[in-house]
Amino acid sequence: MNVSGKQQPELIERPASLLVPTSTKSGIALLYNEETNNTYDVCLKLTKEVLTIQKLDVVCTRGSESQVNHRTVVLRRQAAGGLGLSIKGGAEHNVPVVISKIFKDQVADQTGKLFVGDAVLQVNGINVEHCTHEEVVHLLRTAGDEVTITVRYLREVPSFLKLPLGSPGPSTDHIRVSSPLFDSGLHLNGNGNNTVPSPPSPSANEPKYEKRWLDAVSLPLLMARVSRYKAGTDKLRSNCFEVFALDGASTNILQFCTAAESTDWLQAISTNINDLTLENIKIVNKYCSSDDQIVHMGWASESTEGSAAGRTSAFKFLALRGPYFYIFRSPPISAADWGQAETTYNLYEVLFKVHKLWMAEDCWLQARLYLGLEHSPEQQDNESLCFSILVGHGQSHTFRIELATDLAIWEKSFQRAVFLEVQRIRSKSYMCSSQGNVLCFTVDFGSGFTCSEGTSKTLLWRYKFSQLKGSSDDGKTRVKLLFKNAESKQIEMKELEFANLTAVLHCIHSFIAAKVASMDPLFMCSQSFPGNYMNS
Repeated sequence: MNVSGKQQPELIERPASLLVPTSTKSGIALLYNEETNNTYDVCLKLTKEVLTIQKLDVVCTRGSESQVNHRTVVLRRQAAGGLGLSIKGGAEHNVPVVISKIFKDQVADQTGKLFVGDAVLQVNGINVEHCTHEEVVHLLRTAGDEVTITVRYLREVPSFLKLPLGSPGPSTDHIRVSSPLFDSGLHLNGNGNNTVPSPPSPSANEPKYEKRWLDAVSLPLLMARVSRYKAGTDKLRSNCFEVFALDGASTNILQFCTAAESTDWLQAISTNINDLTLENIKIVNKYCSSDDQIVHMGWASESTEGSAAGRTSAFKFLALRGPYFYIFRSPPISAADWGQAETTYNLYEVLFKVHKLWMAEDCWLQARLYLGLEHSPEQQDNESLCFSILVGHGQSHTFRIELATDLAIWEKSFQRAVFLEVQRIRSKSYMCSSQGNVLCFTVDFGSGFTCSEGTSKTLLWRYKFSQLKGSSDDGKTRVKLLFKNAESKQIEMKELEFANLTAVLHCIHSFIAAKVASMDPLFMCSQSFPGNYMNS
C-alpha cells in the first residue's frame, strides 16, 4: 500500500497481554480434496511470510531418467516370495492399480526403484491403466520369471491405500480370488517360505530413487485469511481449516488428528497473518496524517439470514481508519482502493457489540480460552466468536472471526478508534424537534449535552455527562433523556424526536465511553496517541 501524506508516529503495538510470538514451524497434516473425496499426507512449513505445502514424490538422486516421473523396473521372480509386492485398486472402482505394500528384502524392495503409492502403468509393455484389479493380478502372475513394470508415483495417494492391509484369507476357496480394495500379495507372491534371496549387485550407473517432500503450494500470508467453516455457510468443520491467499489461491482443506493440533496451527498461521498486517499498517501510517491513521484491519465472515437452509456467510475485509469503519469485498491495496469500499460508517455513530463468549469457572481456563489456546464443545456455538456492528436506522452487520485473540483485538481496536474520532471532532450536532419546535441537539466532549433553538441558536438547556441518569426510546424516532438538576437534585425529562434516532444514541454512547476512557489512567497509559489528546 502506498498512501501519500505526512510522516506520523508509528501505530501502537498490539496489547502486551495478547502478544503471541511469530511462529515458524513444520509438521505433517492431511490434505482433503473435495473433488476426489481423498485425503493424503502433506508436510506444512510455516515461516513469517509464507505457508508452504509439500507433497511426497519420488525423485531420481543419481543418474537420469528419460521419462519424467515414470520408472521402468525389471523384477526377477523368486521361488520364495515371488515379486515381493502387493497391489490395490482397479478400473472397476475408478481408481488406479497402486502398489500398496513392498516386502522388506524381497525382489521389489531390492530394486530400490519401487515405492508404496506407485501406480502401475504397464506390465511387460501392456498398458494396464484401464484394467480391472483381477486383470492386473493375472498379468503379473503369468508374466514369467522376468516381469517388466512401468510405474508413476501418485503424489495424492488414494484413500483406499489407508484401508487395513490383508489378503482375502487363507482358505482354498479364496486362493484364486482377489479384491481391488485388499492387498493381492498372496496371489502375486504365493505361499513360499520366508527365505530371503541374495540381493543383486547394484550397478554404479543405475538410477537411484528416493521419496522426498517437494514444494507443491506456497501461499503468501500478507492479507491472507483462514476459515474453519464450510464455504458460504456457518457449518464448522471438525479439526480442519483452509487458508486463502490475497489472490484467491487456497491450501484446500487441512485436516489434523486432534483439536489441539488444529488450534495450534490455526493460531500460528493467524499470528503471522496479523503480524504482517500490523507491519503493513505501520508503513501506511507513516505517510498519513494523524486524522487518517489505520487502527486495525483484517478479514471477517459476515453472516446474513439466508433461505430455509440456514444462514449464509461471505468474507469481508474490515478496516478502522480515521473517521470511518470500512467494509470491503477485498483488501485495499492502493490509495484509490480506499474509495471503493462496499460500505462506510462514521465511527462515532457505530456501536460495537461482542456476542456471548463461553467461559468456564476456572479462571486459568478462562484466560486460555480467551487467548485461543483452549477449545471446548461450548465454543462450537456459531455465535461464540462473533461481533455485531450496530448502525443507523436500526441496521446491523454480524461478523464471525476464527480465534478469541482476534475478537479481543477487534474489541480493543474499536475502543481506540472511537476514542480517537471523538477526540478529533470534539462535538456533534443533530437537528431534532420537540413539541413542534425545530431544535439543535449537541453532544460536546468538554461540556456535555446542550439544546438550542434551530434558527436563533438560543441556548435552551445544558447538562454535563454526569447528569444523565437514564433514557428510554420508542425504537423509532423519539427518546426521553433523564437529567439530574445540579441545584434542585430533581430529575428533569427532555423529550426529543430525531430523523435517525439510532445514530444519535450511538453517538451519545461513543462520547460518554470516550469521556470515561479519558479518565481511566490504565486506558490512557496503554495507548499511544498522535497529538495531544489528553483531557484537561
